[in-house]
Amino acid sequence: MLVCSKCNRDMKEYVLKSPHIKSCPGCGVQTSVEVFPALYRPLEKGSLGESLALDDEANCFYHAGKRAVIPCEECGRFLCALCDMDFNGRHLCPACLEIGKRKHKIKNLENHRTLYDSISLSLAVVPMIFIWITFLTAPAVIFTVFRYWRAPTSLLPRTKIRFVLAFIIAVIQITLWSFFIYQWVT
Repeated sequence: MLVCSKCNRDMKEYVLKSPHIKSCPGCGVQTSVEVFPALYRPLEKGSLGESLALDDEANCFYHAGKRAVIPCEECGRFLCALCDMDFNGRHLCPACLEIGKRKHKIKNLENHRTLYDSISLSLAVVPMIFIWITFLTAPAVIFTVFRYWRAPTSLLPRTKIRFVLAFIIAVIQITLWSFFIYQWVT
């Protein structure tokens, strides 16, 4: 049962419906719950969970008393239904999933993104310390903004305000350079 850590109010239905941090309706404490994937897996008909392994059955590598249902496709360890991580049709153990995440071996597991909006804003603002560099960086900022406008911004929701600010600063820099060059030539 999922309960509030402060007031012990039942929060299962309230917290599991949203992946975001929620406030407890009873005491207002901020709560976020991460659950093991087995919570969402439907139980087999007539089953109350995992059965215990008999003497002649293979048992789970991580839970010696639980019956193994599938081997890990990466390392071959036997896994119970609780430890089986079904990832895009591949069955992995928790250790192999963690290693794949850390070493970037699993292609579809995204654990970071390049923040092109922050790069564009930095490329527009930092060179202003050295004015002459903006002659080169302002066009690069505009290219970056147009090139990566539709790229995923972050794993967390973000707005496009950094792109907009970088674009505005770059346009101002190009305008000032154009004015400076025009004044210098004439």
